[in-house]
Amino acid sequence: MITVCFHGAESTGKSVLADKLSHALGATCVPEYGRTYCEERGTDLDMADLLAIAEGQATAEQAAKASKPQLLILDTDQLMTAAWAQMLFGEVPDALMRYPKADLYLLFATDVPWVDDGTRFFGKGPLRSRFAALAEDMLARAGVPFRRITGSWAEREDQARAAIAALTQKTGA
Repeated sequence: MITVCFHGAESTGKSVLADKLSHALGATCVPEYGRTYCEERGTDLDMADLLAIAEGQATAEQAAKASKPQLLILDTDQLMTAAWAQMLFGEVPDALMRYPKADLYLLFATDVPWVDDGTRFFGKGPLRSRFAALAEDMLARAGVPFRRITGSWAEREDQARAAIAALTQKTGA
C-alpha cells in the first residue's frame, strides 16, 4: 500500500484534489477529520481538541487501511495538526510527531486565492504565510519526503498526478 498525504495551509486545494484524484485513480481517500470535528463542535480549539482531532484522523486512516487499498490518499495527517498546534499555541506535543507517516507528502503552496468556508482561520497575508511556513517546517522536522505543488488548479492536479505516478512506478505498485 502506498500512502500519499496532501499537506499545507488552508484553502490551497487539498480536499478538492484529494477527492478528485482518489476517484480518478481508484484510490481510497481519508478526508480531513478536523473539518468534521470543527463543524460539530466549533472552532474555539484548545490543545485537547487538537489531540482528539489527531486521534480521530488516525482512527479514520486505520479504518481505510483495513480494506488494503493499493493507494491511500490522506487529505491531511497529524503533521498538519502539529502545524496547527504550533500556530495556535506555540508548541507541538510529542504525540503529534509519533504517528505513522505517509510515503510521500504533497505540500500545497498558498499561491491561489483563499476562500473562507467557515472553518478556516489564517487567510490573510502574514498569517497565511506563517501557517504555510509552519506546515513545511513540520515536514522538515519529521524528515519525510515531500514535493511542492504550486500554480493554477490545473497545474496542481498535473503535479500531484505526476508525483503519485512517479511514486507508484518507483515502488512497483
